[in-house]
Amino acid sequence: MNPLDALLAALAGLGAGFVNAIAGGGTLISFPALVALGLPTVSANVTSTVALVPGFMGGAYAQRAELRDYARHFRSLLVVSVIGSIIGAVLLLATDDEVFEGIVPWLILMACGLLAAQNAIRDRLDHRVVEPSAAMPAWGIGVIGLTAVYGGYFGAGMGVMLLAVLGVVFAAPLNRLNSLKQALQFAINGVAALWFAVAGPVNWGFAAAVAVGSVVGGSVGGRLVGRIDPTALRAVVIVAGVAIAISFWL
Repeated sequence: MNPLDALLAALAGLGAGFVNAIAGGGTLISFPALVALGLPTVSANVTSTVALVPGFMGGAYAQRAELRDYARHFRSLLVVSVIGSIIGAVLLLATDDEVFEGIVPWLILMACGLLAAQNAIRDRLDHRVVEPSAAMPAWGIGVIGLTAVYGGYFGAGMGVMLLAVLGVVFAAPLNRLNSLKQALQFAINGVAALWFAVAGPVNWGFAAAVAVGSVVGGSVGGRLVGRIDPTALRAVVIVAGVAIAISFWL
């Protein structure tokens, strides 16, 4: 990795952290940027996952107090999230670059679809009736586990997916659901990152550059969150994501 590559990777991390702080979908910036910089698709994916973990940790830590509402469910959800993440990570490392390159456009398009539906999902969840004593249905654990498998395998759009699933499982307003979503998202990405660090083709130079950029971008995005229209930013990410998906087929 030459200095120009390091700078471009840091800029990709800056954009990913900024977008994650305001609208979500930062992986749709960091992953294709690493592919463009010459990393094979699987290596780019695991490197992006490792690099963006610090940002997810910050979000989970900031909302840790709200997790007390889910104390009776959190342990089981955490266990199934960890197991699902490991399964997804193992499946990714067992996937050849050529095969993964064929799957990636569809995963990107699915992530773009989730981002496009994010406002509708948030509006629906915001109007749900609070039922603090509601028990978690048994099928909910399985669905969240499948979401964790996806998160360990690719991860783009997983936050929106988790929010949607949790909104079906629990009857609660967005601010409470978001705290649980942040914690589970960090667990899923963190476990996958640890697995990749031990067994995956992580490019540590690029990972460090993206991580530094993402921390700075997340900090800037957090300060500007009230001044930037997240819908417009999300639209830019979606258009770029669709273009990137199409480029994989050209």
